[in-house]
Amino acid sequence: MTAMSNSQSAVPTAPRSGATGRNLKLIRPLVRDLRSYIPGEQPKIKGLVKLNTNENPYPPSPRVLAAVKAAADGRLRLYPNPTAERLREKLAKFHKCKPENIIVGNGSDELLALAVRGFVEPEPNSKFKIQNSKLPAATVQYFTPSYSLYPVLADIHCASKNPAPLKPDFSLPGVTELKRGGKWNFSAALTFVTTPNAPSGRGYKTSELERLCRAQKGVVVLDEAYADFANENAMKLALQLPHILVARTFSKAYSLCFQRVGYFAGHAELIAALDKIRDSYNVNGLGQVAAEATLDDLKYYRANFKKIISAREWLSRELTKLGFRVFPSHANFILAQPPKFPATLWLEKLRGRKILVRWFSAPEVKDYLRISIGTDMEAAALVKAVRAILQSHASREDFSRGPELSY
Repeated sequence: MTAMSNSQSAVPTAPRSGATGRNLKLIRPLVRDLRSYIPGEQPKIKGLVKLNTNENPYPPSPRVLAAVKAAADGRLRLYPNPTAERLREKLAKFHKCKPENIIVGNGSDELLALAVRGFVEPEPNSKFKIQNSKLPAATVQYFTPSYSLYPVLADIHCASKNPAPLKPDFSLPGVTELKRGGKWNFSAALTFVTTPNAPSGRGYKTSELERLCRAQKGVVVLDEAYADFANENAMKLALQLPHILVARTFSKAYSLCFQRVGYFAGHAELIAALDKIRDSYNVNGLGQVAAEATLDDLKYYRANFKKIISAREWLSRELTKLGFRVFPSHANFILAQPPKFPATLWLEKLRGRKILVRWFSAPEVKDYLRISIGTDMEAAALVKAVRAILQSHASREDFSRGPELSY
């Protein structure tokens, strides 16, 4: 929604066991050398407090579960609606637009990939040339740190990458700063902006996003995977400006990670272009049913948003009291710099106490842990574990000093 977010450090993918040089020669060099996106760890450990993948700690609405169960019948032998027509109609009503302003995908990640394929030219030996255009047609641009899928998508497509740093506090540079810096490309074919940002959780005002969007000549995707936990969102920009798309997902806020349903909202011409290149029947039928039922029970989810935001603020305060540096967050996770010893050691110590959080190797965030917001009980368990680790560390320090002498 990740540089990281729902994000992830990219690492080289090793060949499968038994792969030979002959097998590797059958694979495109680009794919052989690709630094792939790695999803968050999904271990099966009994009693684990899992705070590493930004999943909603609360289950889907009972009405959603009932709708999915009712749909698991003879329809399973049939293809789903190819355009998610009913879901698009409901989303259009929800966002006060038309169905042609919406495209639904197999999670928002599929749509991010479609945006690269639809709006960016492959750089080497491209057969297709954009006529009478000054756009750098092969450039995918994004801020860092953010969702680490963006550079992977660019690499898969043989596109140029233009990463640009956020400010040290993860805030957005202003348009004037970007022009002065000279690194930002206002003519990039496609620009991704994660808002709220991941992994920092930093929220951005719609007004500052609008200034950036209006300055861009190419397509801008505002990736709003965590918008429901923020004070404001930029959906209106997708419905006002012809080159802006807003990405949303039913995974984070609406407890449907398992079903993989996301969508873009934007100008009908951009949506129609993406529709040409999406896979047939790209969104499974049960996922469509679940998302439709979700939109019929928003009261349930809004109550959960409030619980998650309350837990986020409580956890931020408690960790700050214990010496953590916690960045303000508008998402369902926090980014925190732990005290006393490195973040990687904290990762191991917490895991030893059956609490799983996330660490990223990117230089901008290697000193931090990203912690998903769980239930109140899970937040309390984390704080209890942190206190125990700090007390153990203090005891060892006192022991290493030896007994104090009195004179």
